[in-house]
Amino acid sequence: MTDKPPNKPRLDFWQIWNMSFGFLGIQFGWGLQMANMSAIYEYLGARADQIPILWLAAPLTGLIVQPIIGHASDRTWNRLGRRRPYFLTGAILSSAALILMPRVSALWMAAGLLWILDASINISMEPFRAFVADMLPEDQRTRGFAMQSLFIGLGAVVASVLPGFLLKLMGSGAGAGGGQIPLPVRISFYIGAAAFFGAVMYTIATTREYPPEDLEAFRRMKAEKRGLAENAREILESVAAMPQTMKQLAWVQIATWLGLFCMWLYFPVAVAHNVFGATDPHSALYTEGVAWGGYCFAMYSAVCFVWSFALPPLANALGRKATHSLCLLCGAAGLMSVAVIHNKWLLFFSMVGVGIAWASTISMPYAILAGSLPAEKTGIYMGIFNFFIVTPEIVASLGFGWVMAHLLGNNRLLAVVAGGVFFVVAAALMQRVRDVGVERVAGVREGASVRGA
Repeated sequence: MTDKPPNKPRLDFWQIWNMSFGFLGIQFGWGLQMANMSAIYEYLGARADQIPILWLAAPLTGLIVQPIIGHASDRTWNRLGRRRPYFLTGAILSSAALILMPRVSALWMAAGLLWILDASINISMEPFRAFVADMLPEDQRTRGFAMQSLFIGLGAVVASVLPGFLLKLMGSGAGAGGGQIPLPVRISFYIGAAAFFGAVMYTIATTREYPPEDLEAFRRMKAEKRGLAENAREILESVAAMPQTMKQLAWVQIATWLGLFCMWLYFPVAVAHNVFGATDPHSALYTEGVAWGGYCFAMYSAVCFVWSFALPPLANALGRKATHSLCLLCGAAGLMSVAVIHNKWLLFFSMVGVGIAWASTISMPYAILAGSLPAEKTGIYMGIFNFFIVTPEIVASLGFGWVMAHLLGNNRLLAVVAGGVFFVVAAALMQRVRDVGVERVAGVREGASVRGA
């Protein structure tokens, strides 16, 4: 076995396609969860102000699981490689949880299983971020993360429309349940389990990882006996030594994900209550409204898919910072416009802006971050970076229920508009970020030009 060459070889389109394909399945699972969990909670009797705390599992498992998995994958090398063993483990666990979720019959069961599902998805998802930095040279990373955005968009489109499509196929009677989760939702989760496992297995089968640059030094490090305390101390030391670019991106992520969390928690149920006028969570009208919210999510995911092709040339023309700020402002306009829209079809226009912002959010910050990280700690820092996604979500889970009950009058629509305000803040904060990777590439090219003169 040979060591990885000092300069990573450039990969062609299909190699980048293969290494990113697993995100299609991961986002299928995420999309089903995001579009349906609030409705599942309401099917099982939850009130609007209870929903944020019931979503606590999602950010809290990310806070715990991602740094641990990132640290572990940095120190892993076996027949499957460095990141692929975690892809496989997460896919098996996530598929099992997706099969079980729509079979729950009580609120506590759904909340408990969400902890398992979210932890399992994180096991697969975190190493995929490090995978791009492992496999691609700096000048291809924007394209690599944009390819992930493409598959995220495609997976989310299918996941978002599937329950509504099955509802139409089976007839409105399939949506009535009296406390039970509708049959179309259940079947969607079963299909999602198969898609998650199949897509991840495709990436595992078609992509070969590079071994560590100094394989002998890596083996010596791996042979060292390290207890829980030593590993925890290394994670904390890495947090303290975060690169400056990562610290600057942290505030962008916090504001962005507060906005996204507001949308994900309340948009589908806001459509059911505020646009369709449904008052009974067990009515056919409510089920149709939630399904329409899923169609809207499919629209922003479809835009994410299409916009992913535009991101690399746009970033080359404007720079990654300006591109991300512009995209976030498009998302802010989309969410804020919901306040004046009462026609269900016009909601699709709002989702165009959200899709542009989402495509950039799942690619640009990671492309900028990857250029500032030491190669031997890419996994752990990608996991730590997740702190700045899950921390605002935890704050929202613990505190937004009070905001809903006392400030917003349980108006789900106002919660969605608040998400747009957070996007504006994130766009402004993005201008403070230093893109070290671009500066480094520019410096190398300038040096080469001077030597060639």
